[in-house]
Amino acid sequence: METCIIKSPLGFTKIIGDSHGITSITILSSDEKVTDIIPVELEDCATQLYEYFEGTRKQFNLKLNPNGTNFQKNVWNELEQIPYGKSMSYLDLSKQLGDIKAIRAVANANGKNPLWIVIPCHRVIGSNGSLTGYAGGLHRKKWLLNHENPYKQLSLF
Repeated sequence: METCIIKSPLGFTKIIGDSHGITSITILSSDEKVTDIIPVELEDCATQLYEYFEGTRKQFNLKLNPNGTNFQKNVWNELEQIPYGKSMSYLDLSKQLGDIKAIRAVANANGKNPLWIVIPCHRVIGSNGSLTGYAGGLHRKKWLLNHENPYKQLSLF
């Protein structure tokens, strides 16, 4: 596995992957040394993340290889269907997956998403429109939703 660290507007980001795809993108809680030379297998991911933060990329086109259960992968696949600038509730996500009673399991799988931003778990909010738990911190979730908001003069939260 190859690893690199890049700097984003939300902090230092660690990318892990190999020729089989990207397995992990995480926001770090501490300052880290930015990687001088990004491994070839991770270059496209780093470039696409930079483009996303610059506002020129709305959709990722990466080979992904996250580790998880079949259920988690089903949830993550469904998360990828949420369009840029849109959000949905955990309840709606559960309905789309075919089991309204699985809302807690869906929320748990959402929280275990190993591919920060690329699998857009930040686009899932509470049924009442509130910001709810986010592994990267609610301040980052708020930033990401505002970043994707087509009406930049308005704040969602």
